[in-house]
Amino acid sequence: MERTRPLPSRRRLLAGGAALAAASYALLTDTRAGARAQDVDHPGAEWRPASGSNYTRSSRPKAHPVDYVVIHVSQETYADTLGIFQDPQKNVSAHYVVRSSDGHLAQCVREADIAWHAGNWDYNTRSIGIEHEGWVDKPACFTDALYASSAALTSAICARYGIPKNREHIIGHHEVPGSDHTDPGPLWDWTRYLQLVNLM
Repeated sequence: MERTRPLPSRRRLLAGGAALAAASYALLTDTRAGARAQDVDHPGAEWRPASGSNYTRSSRPKAHPVDYVVIHVSQETYADTLGIFQDPQKNVSAHYVVRSSDGHLAQCVREADIAWHAGNWDYNTRSIGIEHEGWVDKPACFTDALYASSAALTSAICARYGIPKNREHIIGHHEVPGSDHTDPGPLWDWTRYLQLVNLM
């Protein structure tokens, strides 16, 4: 029987296989990138997971209602705060960290899970914790970008869980019962912050 067309050469088969492998890798990479983007609960946040030793897995709001947003100031740089949350020996985390210079957001714990941020188990189970890069006695850390980004995040969290956008439900770490912390401190502009939250 006569062949009507020549069989492809080994070189051609290898080249075709390489092209197929490259196309498959590109698709796999795009899929993985998409999966990473879906790891965050808030659009635009970067996923920077805390150590699994520093929070409790849960299924909120099914397991526990989410009633509060707790505002923190880390007393650390952005990078050091993330490092602390990633250290399995530290026993601390927050759901989000806001960078001072540009308002960039990192999400460290899924909102469905319980971050260890409030120092009060009942409040941990019922709140989302937001850390802000900076120090309570350095108001220059509280930049316009930090306030705007954090307020947009808080507004979205309140919308997701039906939390009233007021000072009874958006509280400072120092207002958590039993807390020995002072953050966000007297230089945090609550009036400005709540106005921004309610404008979003």
